Amino acid sequence: MRYSQTFVPTLKETPAEADVVSHRLMLRAGYIRKLTAGVYTYLPFGLAAIRKVERIVREEMNRAGAQELLMPMVQPADLWRETGRYEKYGPELLRFKDRHDRESCLGPTHEEVITDLVRGEVRSYRQLPLNLYQIQSKFRDEIRPRFGLMRGREFIMKDAYSFDVDDEQASVSYQKMYAAYQRIFTRCGLQFRAVEADSGSIGGSFSHEFMVLAKTGEDTLVVCKSCDYAANVEKAAINALSVENQDPMLDLEKVETPGKRKVTAVCDFLGIGADKLVKTLVYKVTGGDGQPVAVLVRGDREVQEVKLKNLLGAADLELAEDKEVFDITGVPTGYLGPIGLTIKVVADHEVAAMRNFVVGAGEKNYHLRHVNMGRDFEVAAIADLRQIADDDPCPHCGGKLGQIEGIEVGHIFKLGTVYSAAMRAVFQDQDGQEKPMIMGCYGIGVSRIVAAAIEQNHDENGIIFPVAIAPSQVIILNLGLKDAVITEAAELLYTQLQAQGVEVLLDDRDERPGAKFKDADLLGIPFRVTVGARLGKEGVVEIRHRRDGLTVELVPDQVALYLLNQIAVAGSAVQER
Repeated sequence: MRYSQTFVPTLKETPAEADVVSHRLMLRAGYIRKLTAGVYTYLPFGLAAIRKVERIVREEMNRAGAQELLMPMVQPADLWRETGRYEKYGPELLRFKDRHDRESCLGPTHEEVITDLVRGEVRSYRQLPLNLYQIQSKFRDEIRPRFGLMRGREFIMKDAYSFDVDDEQASVSYQKMYAAYQRIFTRCGLQFRAVEADSGSIGGSFSHEFMVLAKTGEDTLVVCKSCDYAANVEKAAINALSVENQDPMLDLEKVETPGKRKVTAVCDFLGIGADKLVKTLVYKVTGGDGQPVAVLVRGDREVQEVKLKNLLGAADLELAEDKEVFDITGVPTGYLGPIGLTIKVVADHEVAAMRNFVVGAGEKNYHLRHVNMGRDFEVAAIADLRQIADDDPCPHCGGKLGQIEGIEVGHIFKLGTVYSAAMRAVFQDQDGQEKPMIMGCYGIGVSRIVAAAIEQNHDENGIIFPVAIAPSQVIILNLGLKDAVITEAAELLYTQLQAQGVEVLLDDRDERPGAKFKDADLLGIPFRVTVGARLGKEGVVEIRHRRDGLTVELVPDQVALYLLNQIAVAGSAVQER
């Protein structure tokens, strides 16, 4: 591939729309261009990187026994109504009608479509297990598309679906996919962690997210400093205190706290720590019973809303604003407490272990001291409802937990019978009994992997692609277009490397050396070969490693073998990680 004939429209300035590293560098390097909000055109080098990821994904999915197919992006609404998701999914599902007034949607995911396919073809246990996958564009109408390919509306995804006869075999399928994902992300050259995760709108009983570790990640991961435990912050478990509080219950006391609404103000006024106060937060609830709920957490804690949503079986929930709190409870925000509340009250299990704490008195300018659950009020449920904090104990080993940032690039789910039962995807077992198939779902953000790799691999000069997913493995810079010796050597190296199966870009543009060096760094190609004046003077060319800046000088005849070895070494290093 010759640079002069390749469409790689690099930019010197960063577009104003770019707000994270990968977005900025992919625009500057000419890998993508924006069509409209959250929708991008993949230019040749951007598409080349994506195709590299696709190849790795296909190889590992096939190796794990999955079979590739391709399903329609347009899906009939009736299928989604069978599972109840047409109404539940929310505005991210782009709905429309055709000329016959039939309702359809653009597929953000394909659980209904694959279940419809399999229920029409599979009749017997002898046809199971079955694992089918596709690599296809998806569309989710994000309210705030941002970060380029990290959170766009249209994106390329691999989604696979397994069908099994029972939970035991479904666990085997799940573990096969878990292992395949480990191999995929390792081969892509990424530093990642698999973490326990919430199943979200897909549903199911158990799931893992695969997270690329990066400071710019949108997701917070909780990891143990002593063992292998890792979880998304939404899923991270906090064990209930096993030791019952033996402090004697003191007499309830009402105290005036004029104008003290915030936790810090109340604690300063009463001379207590925030760990001695319980705050009462009101949430509006969609789904479940649809009724507002009051949540009790310690004064220095925050509610983990996904945990709360799962406890309530809610489709969605939102913290009530001050006026809404007053309309619901008749009490101003800041003075609300659990005693006398007529709405449902739930408590974090940390609150259940507290004694003689402070709460709002349910009256403006007043709080209550020495409040105790069980004596002074009751709750509808006690559960793990709070956000994890650094140094909380690990639920597996008791060690200290910490938090790091990550980017989700894959998610696997044990779906169970969520879809098969709703859509009557059944089979006959060995005894002739009809049973629903046990399903699993396995997604990978193919285009997002490229962006995540850049977030993890870059410097001030541009992208530093892992060799396995770089759009080209080697770039040759011809710095003497008018010098016959230099040009002949560059062309010969180009031909030799191509003959050896190396993906190589020959920069044969009539540009200044500085511009060529800058573009080579910006593009992130792993190895740069510079053919210039030193060839005539010393008979050598320069090879520079993009990742660590290592520079090697070799005679031209040694270059091809050296690069082949380095590409092989890079691949071996990734496999051993």
